[in-house]
Amino acid sequence: MPTIKVNDVDIYYEDSAPNDTQKPVIVFAHGLLWSSQMYDKQVEYFQTDYRCIAFDFRGQGQSQITKSGYDMETLTEDTLGLIDALAIAKCHFVGLSMGGFVAQRIALKRPDLLLSLALLETSADPEDPKNIPEYRKLVKAIRWLGDEACEQKSHAHYVWQYFFGRQAAQI
Repeated sequence: MPTIKVNDVDIYYEDSAPNDTQKPVIVFAHGLLWSSQMYDKQVEYFQTDYRCIAFDFRGQGQSQITKSGYDMETLTEDTLGLIDALAIAKCHFVGLSMGGFVAQRIALKRPDLLLSLALLETSADPEDPKNIPEYRKLVKAIRWLGDEACEQKSHAHYVWQYFFGRQAAQI
């Protein structure tokens, strides 16, 4: 389990070619309540020609859980810290949902770092206020279940499906 200390947080990552500095790099950033594992098939496909980095944001997957630091700016700084710690000068960056929010911030802060940007199911718009009640339900569920229960992906996925899936209409 490779981790690297970034901003005093242990960030879990997978590196398909840690010793190959000649291959172009693709960095994969996952969505909220997911992990780097969501990109396993993409890494498997691209690793022949690219050095693929997939990581877990703080508090998700196998990265360290912290009491704070879950705002987009901190997640962006964590991501930039990881990229810098791995001595990546330029990369293609793929971001899904929350990973896309981070990707856009990286494009603004460090455009020199990016060879390309792939944004999946994300937006640059502010959050639609009609979604806020759904997020409040999620926060209440996490508080009710407790942090320990939500650390496990299966619980987080269940909570997500319950509150945002088919069952949400029944609540």
